[in-house]
Amino acid sequence: MSHFSTLRTKITDAEILKASLRDLGISVKTEADVRGYNGQRVRSDIVAVLDGEYDLGWSRNTDGSFDLIADLWGVAKKHNQTELINSINQKYAVNKTLAEVKRPGLQTANVKLVVQ
Repeated sequence: MSHFSTLRTKITDAEILKASLRDLGISVKTEADVRGYNGQRVRSDIVAVLDGEYDLGWSRNTDGSFDLIADLWGVAKKHNQTELINSINQKYAVNKTLAEVKRPGLQTANVKLVVQ
């Protein structure tokens, strides 16, 4: 029986996700296996290699969004999974916003970004 859970996310940009993980000091692999309970593995498009024996993975859906795939029980053995996932989502949101602001046509816009 698989220990892996799949959670829907609003993440759509693979490059910004990878940059966000690196910004947080997390090693990133592409087209790699997510490690789970008792040596179980599942293939994902993007893998955050965590300390310990478990990883987080993201797989692209047909609509362009990514699902988070992980053995959450295993991740929780070494990490506060809620804080970890929240920090990844927050970093992604900031990086995505900054990338959008740099798009052509917005250089002369007056943008104020407040992060709480």
